[in-house]
Amino acid sequence: MSTFPFLKSYDELQSELTRLGLEIPLSDDFSVLAEPLTFCYRKKTVTLPNRFVVQPMEGFDSGQNGEPTELSFRRYERFAGGGAGLLWFEATAVLPNARSNSQQFWLNEKSADRFAALEEKSRSVAKKRFGHDIISVLQLTHSGRYSKPIRGVRAPVIVQHSGVLDAAHQIPSDYPLMTDDELDQLQDAYVAAAKWAAKCGFDGVDIKSCHGYLLNELLGAYTREGKYGGSFENRTRFLRETLTRVRDEVPSVFVTSRLNVYDAVKYPWGFGVDRDDYRKWDLTEPKQLVTLLREIGVPLLDVTIGNPYFNPHFNRPYAKPIRGAVAYNENPLIGVARFVNIVKEIQQSQPDLPMIGAGTAWLRDLVPKVAAGIVKNGWASLFGQGRNSFAYPDSPYDILNQGKMNLKQVCMACSGCTDLMRAESPTGCVLRDRDYYRIP
Repeated sequence: MSTFPFLKSYDELQSELTRLGLEIPLSDDFSVLAEPLTFCYRKKTVTLPNRFVVQPMEGFDSGQNGEPTELSFRRYERFAGGGAGLLWFEATAVLPNARSNSQQFWLNEKSADRFAALEEKSRSVAKKRFGHDIISVLQLTHSGRYSKPIRGVRAPVIVQHSGVLDAAHQIPSDYPLMTDDELDQLQDAYVAAAKWAAKCGFDGVDIKSCHGYLLNELLGAYTREGKYGGSFENRTRFLRETLTRVRDEVPSVFVTSRLNVYDAVKYPWGFGVDRDDYRKWDLTEPKQLVTLLREIGVPLLDVTIGNPYFNPHFNRPYAKPIRGAVAYNENPLIGVARFVNIVKEIQQSQPDLPMIGAGTAWLRDLVPKVAAGIVKNGWASLFGQGRNSFAYPDSPYDILNQGKMNLKQVCMACSGCTDLMRAESPTGCVLRDRDYYRIP
């Protein structure tokens, strides 16, 4: 376990923030988390019933054709029954070879009926328990250098060679890059998947651009030649053009993205980094991109940082690293503060564009005052939970109705869910849901 003990009270949290010179807003006013949030897309008004978001967390429990299984339905019924108003469905591949796991969701003609049933079931569970309509977003992805569509067989798809990540992932210097023509065709695959998502009843689609996957890697493809690399215009081209195409060709869904604004990977292979010191962020380009996304019509944004395969302490501060990894010797509270402060900077650059704050699970039962503080002080408009949604799906309900989280149910930041992912097993909480999830 970490050499940095969990904090046991808000007084300890405030004291540690002061000692470390960190800023995280705290608030006792949980009512801000119960407030609805309305945004407009085209001429349609969309209302979220509260400020809670279930973040996209892969369960890796699909069937033969990429369809949700009964275990998938159980997960999403628990998510929808927990009280969050925005349910961001997990990374769903747009092509079979785009999957990071042989059991990752894949939306296609054979799986669409089950996706439609899953979306409808989630909606009906929330309606029955709370009387509110959830808003559903489906995350569409290509896993890029992390593609592994056949169990145990890595099949990386890369758009640039990285002086950092190639060595970490044993990718040789002569490994072929995805061509511009292939990227053009990949845009078509995203549009086709978005059309299926619309038919399945989803309110929005996320063109996933984070955590080191293919579209995120394109944002930092400074060394790539051709129309998808080098300049800011070229590196952002795929995301901008794909969002625009989905907007125009699939008008019944809104478009959004889970967007890495800071990769924490050395320049020239990482986006949003200081060119002299990757440990510092430079949000000049990310802010430019967010401005462009807003002009395209993106009505909300899910902001994130880091790469869980390479530097997980940046986006998932932990008490225990994944199996076989060396713990990074950084106080997890520094990681939490870094995440929420970066989201703050992006949110305050576009205060009228709702954004999601996250990255707080290490705080355990101290999360509620941080969530309320983030929203109340305008550091983010919405509050998302990923690992805590696995461990404690009812936490939004308990925060709003009990004024607290149950310490015996919270995520313990043990990395067990990530261990399951790496083992290519169905993924969930190994501590709080151990009847269903055990590390092999």
